Parts: sequence; structure tokens; C-alpha cells
Amino acid sequence: MAQTAPSFKTLCKDPALLCAFGFGSGLSPKAPGTAGSLLALALMPVASLLPTWGYALALLICFFAGIYFCQHASRRLGCHDHGGIVWDEFVGIWLALSCVPPTWPWWISGFLIFRALDIAKPWPIRLADKKVSGGFGIMLDDVIAGVATLLVLLFAEYLW
Repeated sequence: MAQTAPSFKTLCKDPALLCAFGFGSGLSPKAPGTAGSLLALALMPVASLLPTWGYALALLICFFAGIYFCQHASRRLGCHDHGGIVWDEFVGIWLALSCVPPTWPWWISGFLIFRALDIAKPWPIRLADKKVSGGFGIMLDDVIAGVATLLVLLFAEYLW
């Protein structure tokens, strides 16, 4: 069954829904999670200017705000984890790229690994996706994918 997405006009009238839909990137008719991740990736040059403590604080704030945004969108749309909800991808990719060198090769590698894990949903990502509900559940599987991506990138950096 296809999920009906709100219009961009509807998003603009509801700031929490606008954020949950990644400022409109989640309205992409094909691969909304990838579209949201690409927008989050495009914001990395600005995010990388933050000091480490600022980046960590912003990530924490975005995570907790995301629980609210995702829960709000889920209730408003009447379905759990609508495909257009992509705030969780934003936080997941920002977490994945938090400790790697701030260069495009590392960021693109992280993007590709993150998307592969988010799409394939290996254990424990799949477990979190299936067993944890609400805004926290929507956020959790992408946070786990972000941590897994970060570990792969850190291992690659160590070997490099």
C-alpha cells in the first residue's frame, strides 16, 4: 500500500512536519531516504566548522528534537515511520561522519556505507526497526546505522 505524503504547502504550515520531512527532501518520489541523506551530506561543510563540543551538542539536540519531529509526523500521518520522514537519516549521517576527516572522500564514503546499512537493515538495525516504536524507534535504527558506519570509517582510517 502506497503511503500518501503531505504536500509541501502542508509541510510549510507545520514546522515539526517540515523538519521530519527533511525540509521537503522527504517528498522525493523516489528514494526519499537517499534524498534526505544527500541534503544532510550537503550541510556537512557548515557542520564541520563547529568545534567538537558544538558538533556533539548539535547532534544531541537534533537527536532529541528528532524524536519529537518523527513522533509528531507519525501521529499526523497516521502511520509509523512514513517513508518521507527523513530527519532520522539526517541525524544518522551526521553521527556517521562525526569523527572522520572533514573531506569529501570520507563524507561520500560514509554516505554510501550509511545508505547501504540503512537500506539492508542488518542486525541489530532491523531489530530496532521492528521492535521499537514511536519517535524514538524511528530515530533508533538510523542512529545504530550511523554508529555502525562510523565504526567502519574509523577502522578504514586506522588502516589508512
